[in-house]
Parts: sequence; C-alpha cells; structure tokens
Amino acid sequence: MRLSVDPGSSVPPYEQVRAQLAAQVGDGRLPVGTRLPTVRQLAADLELAVNTVARAYRELEAAGLLETRGRHGTFVAPGRDDARDRLHRAAADYAAEAARLGVPPEAALDLVRAALDAARRG
Repeated sequence: MRLSVDPGSSVPPYEQVRAQLAAQVGDGRLPVGTRLPTVRQLAADLELAVNTVARAYRELEAAGLLETRGRHGTFVAPGRDDARDRLHRAAADYAAEAARLGVPPEAALDLVRAALDAARRG
C-alpha cells in the first residue's frame, strides 16, 4: 500500500488519504481481507495527525469499503464486489503470462478485446 499526501494541495489531507485508499480497494490493489496499518501507524508514516487518518478510515468504513474488527485491526471489507477481485487477479495473471510469452501489450489487449466481443455476441 502506497499513499502520499501533498501538503500544498487544496484537497484536505484526510480526503487525499480516503481517495487513495478507496482507489486501491476499488481496483483490487488492496483485496478483500487486507489488513491496513493502524490509524496511529499510518498517521506517523504520512506525518499526519491521528484524527486525520481516523476520519479517512471512518468515511471508508461508512462507505462499506473497510471494517474495523476491534483490537484485531482494520481490514478491506468483504462486502465489495468479489467478482471484480477475481477478475482483477485473472487480468494480472493474464498480463504476467503475456509478458512471459513475449506478447506485446497491444497484441495482448487485442486478444482480450476480441474475447470480450465474442462473449458479448455469444
């Protein structure tokens, strides 16, 4: 998990943290069940106030993206779209296999597009 906060941005720090975490959950970089750093640890890592990170976590929890399990920590919530997680893993596997076989990215994307078109028609 990589996060950064731009202190010169007009976007409040809690919103920068919230948006980055939401994006990472949404695109599968943080899959269901991933344990996040404690509020205090992340605040220290980002050089932010604890309340700033706590607010970002609370908003993500309210949105159903995170869940807090008491003393066990904060995790990516299972209520997300697990199908998207599986598809993300399949895409990552496909990309790795294409690279291993030496297939250029554009050719690999063309194959995916053709497969999606065939599935849509069929």
